[in-house]
Amino acid sequence: MRRREFVKMLGAAAAMSPRAALAQQPRKVHLGWLTTAPAGDVSPFLDALRAGLAPHGYVEGRNLTISARYADGDISRVPALAEELAGLPVDLIATQGTATRQLIKTSATIPVVYVFSADPVLAGIAESLARPGRRMTGITLLSAEMNGKRLELLREILPQIGRVAILASPTHAGEELERKNSLEMADKLGIAIQYHPTPTTDALRAAFARMTADPPQALVVFPDPITFSNRKPIVDFANGLQVPVISGWADFADGGALCTYGPKLVESYRRLAYYADRVLKGDNPSELPIERPTVFELVLNLKTARALEIQLPPSLIARADRVIE
Repeated sequence: MRRREFVKMLGAAAAMSPRAALAQQPRKVHLGWLTTAPAGDVSPFLDALRAGLAPHGYVEGRNLTISARYADGDISRVPALAEELAGLPVDLIATQGTATRQLIKTSATIPVVYVFSADPVLAGIAESLARPGRRMTGITLLSAEMNGKRLELLREILPQIGRVAILASPTHAGEELERKNSLEMADKLGIAIQYHPTPTTDALRAAFARMTADPPQALVVFPDPITFSNRKPIVDFANGLQVPVISGWADFADGGALCTYGPKLVESYRRLAYYADRVLKGDNPSELPIERPTVFELVLNLKTARALEIQLPPSLIARADRVIE
């Protein structure tokens, strides 16, 4: 190639590159955020979603608008809030937890991505994990195998432990899988399980009464909407009995539980940005496989350990992702 032609070609490429770069930038999009929780309870998750969107080129105030709606604990408000978002309109709705089930009808016109604590197939919001259908997809936090690992942690913390109570809502899709995994591990470890179903707050109070009459040596709490919203009463009750609590989400440890081991929730919401980007760029959410968490965290509360006069093994403290002093 002649030198003059080569230089001319480079000049043309340079002249086109700004237009090419501009063409690769995401279009302006309007994202809806809808949850049953109050804004203060879930602001870290929305912040994580924002942070996850940035590397994909979506920056709020430049090419991204987020309209957030909160049902403040009243699930009956979700359909009306979804209609409100649809009327703006939004290009996509990101949601979480129990609000997700209420958006099946909405997803017929507006695609939905979610972080869902239960099993989406058993809950009826997905046809399968591989091909979810319904124009909805996202991440399920349910990791049934984690429950057995939490019992192993309890045995490591309290080698002589023999009786453990479980609090869990049987209405939480996948709870039976979590309970099965727990019972299998308990049998291997020689631990007796007292199961207390807590589908409502009243049932939770009844469980407190039963455990007061016959206290366990430790309390395992499956994270679900009932236990999560009542995590402070649960921890306060258990600490009053001098009984350690272990659960799956760090919020329980932040609220006074001795130990939590499970998905790092903010990472799951950061990962949700991947689904948002795929859908906004034209992929069909019905065909995007639902993921399980890949980032887990062990959180220990040393303040609670001291109050319960429990000596946490140094090896366990060394393995912890976070220690609450």
